[in-house]
Amino acid sequence: MGMEWQEVRSLYPNQFVKLQVLKSHLQGDQEIIEEVAVIGTVSDEDATRELLQSKGNQLVYHTSHNEIVLKVRGTIGLRGKFRYAD
Repeated sequence: MGMEWQEVRSLYPNQFVKLQVLKSHLQGDQEIIEEVAVIGTVSDEDATRELLQSKGNQLVYHTSHNEIVLKVRGTIGLRGKFRYAD
């Protein structure tokens, strides 16, 4: 079941969560995440490892952020685009 980010923030205050992106849109070089499914919470110590192990439309993000906005960067010589949090 999908949720908006504000709902996730209220359910999981001030912590990292692993998410599946369900709906987003591009705006210039940014991807604005609109709807997510929570996979689970992630400890501060495990956040980097969990992020590196995330595949496809999964990401790890901290609920202290007001919104999820990712920079999209095209790559030379590789297929696809990389998404990364600021």
